[in-house]
Amino acid sequence: MVSGLVSVGRPESDRRWLIQRKIIMSKVKVALLAGGKSSEREVSLSGGDEVFKALDRAKYEVTRYDPATDLARLVADAAMIDVAFLVLHGPYGEDGTVQGLLDLLGIPYQGSGVLGSALAMDKWASKRIYREAGLSVPPFEMLVRGQPIDVDGLGKRLGTPVIVKPRHGGSSIGTSIVSGPEALVEAVERAFGYDRDVMIEAFIKGPEITGAVLGNDVLETLPIVEIVPGSEFGFFDYEAKYQPGATQEICPARISASVAERAQRIAERAHQALCCRGYSRTDMIVGGETIYVLETNTIPGMTPVSLFPLAAKTAGMAFDKLLDRLITLALEDKKG
Repeated sequence: MVSGLVSVGRPESDRRWLIQRKIIMSKVKVALLAGGKSSEREVSLSGGDEVFKALDRAKYEVTRYDPATDLARLVADAAMIDVAFLVLHGPYGEDGTVQGLLDLLGIPYQGSGVLGSALAMDKWASKRIYREAGLSVPPFEMLVRGQPIDVDGLGKRLGTPVIVKPRHGGSSIGTSIVSGPEALVEAVERAFGYDRDVMIEAFIKGPEITGAVLGNDVLETLPIVEIVPGSEFGFFDYEAKYQPGATQEICPARISASVAERAQRIAERAHQALCCRGYSRTDMIVGGETIYVLETNTIPGMTPVSLFPLAAKTAGMAFDKLLDRLITLALEDKKG
């Protein structure tokens, strides 16, 4: 473990300075967690590879763990680990489960804790919290497996087309945009393949943007990114997200300065409302005069085509420096 250090001539509360000094004086032992058991396993492994390559070996001693196979080894090694860096997506990684284990083991980690992770992963719960915080969300309805689908009623209440998505999960896996009754039924059944609850959400036409937030108690909002999927994609689906060249990611977004500032404040409020820590990325759509919140990611992607690193780069923060900042925030936020 990193040894303690006495601050001379600096206030005891200046924890960031202390942490940076610790990193300089002794290599930080980092447990890099990637893989897991969710449908987003391959994205997680890809992001883990990028983080593994980028972490500065002059500062960090990095050991990889795959939660699908290495939890016993992680528990056995806990006393020798200074910090965990999570590149996990979806259930059993981004939903608070691994975070709870790390809390029990006394290992700090970057990003949100159990509560923030669980709330952000649950689309139904997060939308209710957004509304409570005064944020706009697209109209939506929920379906439980086995419940009859009122196709005509949904069309009247939500309009067409609609977005069908599993209640939990990310990367748009199991998500479809549909118009006709038959397509709606098929999309709902497909989404039920990933979850027992399905959300049907009104389609909002307008630019899709995302806002990155960085920090624990003092938050920094990064430049807004505009997401423009290729013409062959109906929306920002899994393939559009991860196929190189499939989507234009424009930063800063091609929106007015006033709209960009509003979007940054909304991303910040979403982060706070969901009790997030460290960093987050909130996806939004600009529909006319209203900015609608779609969802918040508590472990944003770390692949070469990921949005959070792009926003950080536009703000002048290289990828390796972003990783340094996240690790510092994790150690700074360590309980006790």
